[in-house]
Amino acid sequence: MNYPNGRRKAAKGTASKTRSTKPDFSNRGMSLEEDINVTNDFYLQSGQAVIHKKPTPVQIVNVDYPKRSAAVIKEAYFKQASTTDYNGVYEGKHIDFEAKETKNKTSFPLNNVHQHQIDHMKAVDQHGGISFLIIRFTPLDETFLLPSSSLFKFWDEQWNGGRKSIPYSAVKEEGVPIAFHFQARVDYLKAIDKLYF
Repeated sequence: MNYPNGRRKAAKGTASKTRSTKPDFSNRGMSLEEDINVTNDFYLQSGQAVIHKKPTPVQIVNVDYPKRSAAVIKEAYFKQASTTDYNGVYEGKHIDFEAKETKNKTSFPLNNVHQHQIDHMKAVDQHGGISFLIIRFTPLDETFLLPSSSLFKFWDEQWNGGRKSIPYSAVKEEGVPIAFHFQARVDYLKAIDKLYF
């Protein structure tokens, strides 16, 4: 018989195998992207917002057809640098954001974000939209919404001798924590309400 966690029940008279003392985080939870996708589905179904993950434009170059019903892409290239991960509409405002995870406990490395993404987010802000960064510190199991103004400040400072990362303390101070919920796993609309509405 299997328990809900997937482990088998030890047979009578036999001792169950001891687990390694090293912690195993392989099935700890879903990735940030998966959590946001589930959240966006909930927002859409409950009529709160329409926000989707943007597809990355890809140019397919080589396809193998071993049989007609089983085509396999063998070679493909990104057509262009993508902008941000997600966009949509909430409360009549354009929403545009990037989602990033880091294994670092003390800071978020800025090399996880690219110049074309910063340029895009600045353009969104200039036209009255709302842009931000959702950061998950995986080892701490903490997720934050960092407003674009804070991101831009650290981004611009790095070119003038500043840090190449955003300290965890700054993310905690300038960002809004996002608690995990059952249906809206990354309920970032509450953070948007707190910062922008």
